[in-house]
Amino acid sequence: MQFRYRARDKTGQLQQGSLDASDERNAADVLMRRGLVPLSINSVKSQSFSFLNSGFGESLKSAFQQKVSLDELIIFCRQMYSLTQAGIPMLRAIEGLADTTQNKRLRKTLQDVHEQLERGRNLSSAMANHRGVFPRLVIAIVHVGENTGQLEESFQQLSVYLEKEQDTRKRIKAATRYPSFVLIALVIAMFVLNIFVIPTFASMFSRFNVELPWATRALLGSSEFFVAYWHVLLLAMVGTFFGIRYYIATDNGRLKWDSLKLKIPIIGSILMRSMLGRFARSFSVMIGAGVPLTQALSLVAEAVDNAWMEKRIIEMRRGIERGENLSRVARQSGLFTPLILQMISVGEETGRVDVLLLEVAEYYERETDYDLKTLTARIEPIMIAVVAVMVLILALGIFTPMWDMMSAYQGR
Repeated sequence: MQFRYRARDKTGQLQQGSLDASDERNAADVLMRRGLVPLSINSVKSQSFSFLNSGFGESLKSAFQQKVSLDELIIFCRQMYSLTQAGIPMLRAIEGLADTTQNKRLRKTLQDVHEQLERGRNLSSAMANHRGVFPRLVIAIVHVGENTGQLEESFQQLSVYLEKEQDTRKRIKAATRYPSFVLIALVIAMFVLNIFVIPTFASMFSRFNVELPWATRALLGSSEFFVAYWHVLLLAMVGTFFGIRYYIATDNGRLKWDSLKLKIPIIGSILMRSMLGRFARSFSVMIGAGVPLTQALSLVAEAVDNAWMEKRIIEMRRGIERGENLSRVARQSGLFTPLILQMISVGEETGRVDVLLLEVAEYYERETDYDLKTLTARIEPIMIAVVAVMVLILALGIFTPMWDMMSAYQGR
């Protein structure tokens, strides 16, 4: 948000101007760091409407903007760790990274961060203006690193965390690539058979004027439907796809979809363990960096990227705010196994919650890794059974009447 301010400097002179901040308290902090005593701070509300500044316009601009991948964020964190550890000034480090990065969006973002640093803002506040590039978790860890004087350790923690996250995503994509390819191939084959292949056999069967078996009648009926209404089916599929995407974009739709994903046979349990590992690792990083417990839970709730689990974690935070301890709210959430709950309880008693949460993360990551290695082996029989059923129906529908006609012809 943009704020207009009136303040006095060290000599008592009145200063006026505008600045960007997340809220009035943050704006006051920025002014005080500049050596100004704020007198009034008021948010600037735009009265004019612009299509590009509207919600749809922002979504449209975001769709055409170059994305900043997780790999590029990992490289950024590694480079920042090396530069800050070497004692290079922050301004020079950001400027150097802006000049060397290949991603245009990241380059413009770092140039803007550099300009804000020159105006006296700290790094986390400058990064907070670019939430489309830097996730909230990254901004929070950087903010804690600035306040504790351990900025280089913060970037090291972020690089390790993001690398683990990237590895998990790649494993899930690799495991689901084969079944996705098979399903897409089956859909394409069904369209080709019904529109181009089966009508050829239908014209041949009609000339013989014989009674056809049920499998053949089913194939011919589905082929006639596809040929007559293929455009309607195509429009229905496209409409359903965008309709589901629109519904998932709503709060209620995303909550239901994220809950449904965790109930999918075979895949749901893997997704659950993966997100629990992500929760434990990010929570461990936040606590180890010195983030307050309630704030850490709020940030980690967004990091898990699942609305259903986010709701459970927010309920855990509310329990902490009511004065309950971490082990109790973790047990009430229903997210963790008894073994994990015991580790959290021991960590709370010994003051080593971050260390034991890291053990929890590694436990869930090992479980996820094992499940992903065996996922293809478990899905293959199901895919083979589906293909076998389709081939069987096709064979019965086409070859059975041909055998009957050949038998009748030989009988003559």
